[in-house]
Amino acid sequence: MIGVSSRVRLNMSVLQALDDAAVEALEQTAEALHTEVVQAQVMPRDTGALQNESTFVDNSDSSSGRVRIISSTPYARRLYFHPEYHFDKEENPNAQGRWYEPWISGKEKEFCQKTFAELYRRAAGTE
Repeated sequence: MIGVSSRVRLNMSVLQALDDAAVEALEQTAEALHTEVVQAQVMPRDTGALQNESTFVDNSDSSSGRVRIISSTPYARRLYFHPEYHFDKEENPNAQGRWYEPWISGKEKEFCQKTFAELYRRAAGTE
């Protein structure tokens, strides 16, 4: 019988740096998604308040792996969940309800995964 032994030493400072890089990449991914949606001109727009001042990234829980894009206007939910509305397309020619849908299950659904991977590589210094 052959005896085998091994010893593992974890470099906790490197592991913490990787965790920090993941949090940073997550926050930046949410910001990139918000920017992407604004540039796609899919949010209904009248004065610009919904897509600019009233929609923001909430990073308060990012250390737990959760970020949110919040639209704080009272009418945001109604506009989002009613794609049957006839949206004015003068300001945003692609205005629609469910404006995050292309990034959730449509043609842009890999945007966040690819963006996070790229930002994580940069933040972790593996690029």
